[in-house]
Amino acid sequence: MAQLALSSFTVVIVLVYVGILLFRKHWRVSVLAQIGGLVACVVLEICDLKALLEPESLMDWKQIALIAEACLPVCWLFFALTFSREGGWRGISTPSRLLVLFSTFFILVTFLPLSEVFYSPDFGDEKILFLGSWGYLFYVALMAAFVLSLFLMEQTLMSLSRPDRWRVKFEVLGVGVLLVVLVIYYSQSLLYRSLDMNLVPVRSLSLVLAVSLMAFSRFRRGEVDVRIRVSRDIAYRSVVILAVGFYLVALGLFGAGMRYINLTGHRVFFVSLAVVLGLFFVIILLSGKIRRRVRVVLHKNFYQHKYDYRKEWTQFTAKLVVAKSRETLERGILEFFAETFFLQGATLFLRDQETGQFSCSACFENKVNPRSLTADHPLVTKMCDCDWVVDLNEDDASLLAGNWAQLREMKCSFLVPLRFKQSLEGFIALGSRNYAEEALTYEDFDLMKILAHQTISVLLSRKLYTDLLVANEMAAMGRVSTFVIHDLKNLVSGLTMVVDNSRDYIDDPDFRVDMFETLDNTVDNMKGMITRLQNVKQQPQLEMSDIDLLAVAKAAAAMCGNEQVVVSGATVLVCGDESEVQGVLLNLLHNAREASALDQPIRVEVGCDDLAFVRVIDRGAGMDAYFIEHRLFRPFETTKKKGFGIGLYQCQQVIKAHGGRIDVQSSLGEGATFTIWLPLKNRCRDESVDANSEKRA
Repeated sequence: MAQLALSSFTVVIVLVYVGILLFRKHWRVSVLAQIGGLVACVVLEICDLKALLEPESLMDWKQIALIAEACLPVCWLFFALTFSREGGWRGISTPSRLLVLFSTFFILVTFLPLSEVFYSPDFGDEKILFLGSWGYLFYVALMAAFVLSLFLMEQTLMSLSRPDRWRVKFEVLGVGVLLVVLVIYYSQSLLYRSLDMNLVPVRSLSLVLAVSLMAFSRFRRGEVDVRIRVSRDIAYRSVVILAVGFYLVALGLFGAGMRYINLTGHRVFFVSLAVVLGLFFVIILLSGKIRRRVRVVLHKNFYQHKYDYRKEWTQFTAKLVVAKSRETLERGILEFFAETFFLQGATLFLRDQETGQFSCSACFENKVNPRSLTADHPLVTKMCDCDWVVDLNEDDASLLAGNWAQLREMKCSFLVPLRFKQSLEGFIALGSRNYAEEALTYEDFDLMKILAHQTISVLLSRKLYTDLLVANEMAAMGRVSTFVIHDLKNLVSGLTMVVDNSRDYIDDPDFRVDMFETLDNTVDNMKGMITRLQNVKQQPQLEMSDIDLLAVAKAAAAMCGNEQVVVSGATVLVCGDESEVQGVLLNLLHNAREASALDQPIRVEVGCDDLAFVRVIDRGAGMDAYFIEHRLFRPFETTKKKGFGIGLYQCQQVIKAHGGRIDVQSSLGEGATFTIWLPLKNRCRDESVDANSEKRA
């Protein structure tokens, strides 16, 4: 009855967690693999419970349980390869894919006669399954798959940054508890060629504990993506291999000792104790300080160099590349320094160009201090003279006086100068060491200087880029103001002539008529100029109606005042804003007239294919391919001496708002052909109906 209650409770807990995962709809491949693994564990739990309660139906329930066991390595290997990693199935390597596909061959054992997998002549009394040859191979391979999954989970955890590592630590521990207990459960196949189903309660408790840890971790954080790094430090990251190796050795000794002192009746207690101690052992080995100590020992005894500079440089560059803002860039730099050298926090100080003092620009795991540091301090002189790292744990700490005393309050241990040529542009203040027994050597300081050189290069490059953007904006404003001033000058000249002549001819009725006409034209020109400037980066507001492109083309040709314009074609109906389309054609005709000689004809062709089109063809100066591709439709780009540079840009915006496009064909000295493509009347209405239907839906 106790096993019935425990297994029922386990099944309910696992299914509730699986239901929550499905309800949240975060169906990443790792989540689906986790769900598959947990469902397989539930099926295994139910079948083993029924086998324990109904020994006479052992083989029937174990047949189903064998299928669930065959699914476990596929699910947990796939989960371990995709958990918190980018790309899902596409993001894992080809060997890893082959490994997952190879694990599907575990299902082949289910096609064997069950008697060749295991047998139990007196299961009702001993609850032990003896393994046949195929069963022995199957369960040893199954245990190896779980060990490999544990190894991959540890690699994922250790490859995360320190903040993300603690966000997923409990889920990794939960999966680790489950896999470790499965390794313990199936390791009997290696030692005794049997499976002791008296240990099912231990597996049930571990499943509850594992799901609890997974739920605690997943519901207090979001998803984490990381690109796994493989390097030589796999030697001191393989805690799983070390732990499993110790466990298997200890298990062999422990099993022999139990048989020797005849304590086989207390196996459940001892195995449960082994699980708890094993979990404690893994948590201890996951300690950052212990791993750092192992790293130092391996460095002293196995490696000639402490750092793989290529790896460090690559990782640092990758961290800088993904930064999308100055804040994330500076924080990423400090985070890399703190994690690489295992230090508590870091602060970036940059020199103010106006005051010359050093102010705090960014902090990592430190409080922002608003006070600036003076530039006439001896430490500044020391960092200016050379790019050596300043160790504040030595005599330099006595220099921390005045406003520099805040470095002592921030528990800074090292100052890394950021020098460009002979000028000190800033420095990075690093915190105290997490592992005080590890003394930093010349290799640490050399790596600090290398990273500092790249840091100041990136920071200055970003600053120059920002200054260049500002300069470009100022240049654009200057060009706009030049055009505006030129047009205003012409308008003012006309108004000046009106004012001068009005003193002598104000009483002449004809003069008054000309004066008011001039004033009206000046006001219209100024309004048009203001409108063009206001709408240069806005989509125009259209008043759609059915229009005849041929009639619009003839009206535009008449308005341009050029007798050389010849309009031909057929009537084509489109849905659009007549005044806007006419304005586009008028602009193209003006450009064609200015680019052509006075006696050269300009042709306008109207027709339709799949779309309606209007072509404006001239035989003027033409344009080269580079100008068409890079400058033609950009605002404030023009080849005309008195051009404003926004006419064609505005034309393109109008045609795009109609759902059309403008094509250009031109060569230097051979003229140009501008083709406006617009949707036909019926197609335009269909698209409008579809858009309105989507809005109502």
